Amino acid sequence: MPGVSVRDVEADKFINAYAAFLKRQGKLPIPGWTDTVKTGRSKELPPQSIDWFYVRAAAIARHIYMRKTVGVGRMRKVHGSVKNRGVRPGHHVDASGSVDRKVMQALEKINVLEQDEDKGGRRITQSGQRDLDRIAMTTLEAEEEDDDE
Repeated sequence: MPGVSVRDVEADKFINAYAAFLKRQGKLPIPGWTDTVKTGRSKELPPQSIDWFYVRAAAIARHIYMRKTVGVGRMRKVHGSVKNRGVRPGHHVDASGSVDRKVMQALEKINVLEQDEDKGGRRITQSGQRDLDRIAMTTLEAEEEDDDE
């Protein structure tokens, strides 16, 4: 299938496939605090999934692929959620900037992202775009095989 990109695949299927790829590859540096840290002020507990760092990295890579240049502040807003304030109305609270920053730095170390000197923020590299498109193609092919059966 020539010309398949990340835009052609459903977000949740692509993110799960890319997270599995990152875990299999074993090159993504994982910080030691991933089992104890909360991902934002609105959360009461840390993530229950062991692989949440890979899923977050895949989601950030896909988000930056779709939008060209993205900074940590924008990712905080995207991954934020509503804080439970008891009987008072809930309000949106941004996610932890440290978590998103560390994920972006880890993706930079494996050459998926690079810093954009002109606009600020980070953008996808050529090799990162090639990897994401390849994963999208395999995900789409697997999806079509499932539809055939």
